[in-house]
Amino acid sequence: MNDDLTIAVSDFLAHKRALGRKYRTEEATLRLLLAFAGQHGVTHLRQLTPGLLDEFAASRPRPRARSFNHLIGTLGCFLDWAVAQQRLDASPLRATRRRETERRLPFLFDTAQARRLLDAAAALPDNSRARGRGQAYHAIFALCYGLGLRAGEACGLRIGDIDNRRQVLEVRGGKFGKSRLVPHGPRIGELLARQAGRGDGRDVPLFSFDGRRSVHPGSASQVFHQLVTDLEFPVPDGVSPPVLHCLRHSFAVGCLLRWYREGADPQQRLFRLSTFMGHVDPVSTAVYLTITPQLLAEAGRRFEAFAQPAWTEDR
Repeated sequence: MNDDLTIAVSDFLAHKRALGRKYRTEEATLRLLLAFAGQHGVTHLRQLTPGLLDEFAASRPRPRARSFNHLIGTLGCFLDWAVAQQRLDASPLRATRRRETERRLPFLFDTAQARRLLDAAAALPDNSRARGRGQAYHAIFALCYGLGLRAGEACGLRIGDIDNRRQVLEVRGGKFGKSRLVPHGPRIGELLARQAGRGDGRDVPLFSFDGRRSVHPGSASQVFHQLVTDLEFPVPDGVSPPVLHCLRHSFAVGCLLRWYREGADPQQRLFRLSTFMGHVDPVSTAVYLTITPQLLAEAGRRFEAFAQPAWTEDR
């Protein structure tokens, strides 16, 4: 079997994408591996040695454990696939993942903080390259916080994805390339209708400053960072500074807190939340459900109500 390294990488990426994966960041990592191998005269899989892979990992400084582990995980997945395809006898990778010893909790926005953020976004001035800048970023952040959309999902919406009559939003090309329908309320509907009124045509990006290209999630992240820096939200000990993805975390935790207060069964509704957020498994959704003092208080009140009859009988 052909063990050309470039062909092997292409076949591996095609295999993953046939399973519905996007594998964009992983492709970038493997392209770096190809360039590094080429600089060392390595063109075939069987020429990859433990030493060469260690040198490659060292050439990509990753101070954060999570980033380093992603690098090693991508290499390991590719090489394990090559072994399964009988293109290699054994994986030459010997580097191991780092232990995340200082993993912090995500920053969670309460209602007041979210309102301040959205107000600040709405007040953003236009510039020579971006008209309607405040309205666009206000809507993007509102969708992330109010519907739990990923930044890329919100930024990538098209006018044709909006169905305000049924109050449903079609989110296309989410994680693993999956699409889903997301119901919403009238306030989100009004926000989407105002934004859609700026464009003409179903395939026109909902958020665009030139009428052709969607607002890039990286740009939205930069604007978010500047706003939260200016707003100076207090960050508790053990909590990471707020990033745009924290709005999605806040949505998930807010849903759980509301269920507790309504007396609903969170475990039963977790499956609905998982589908709503575009997860294939509730385990993925559970990652977002950070325990907060408010959740502990609500859980404590529910337990007291449950145990009250037993306490009364004991007396």
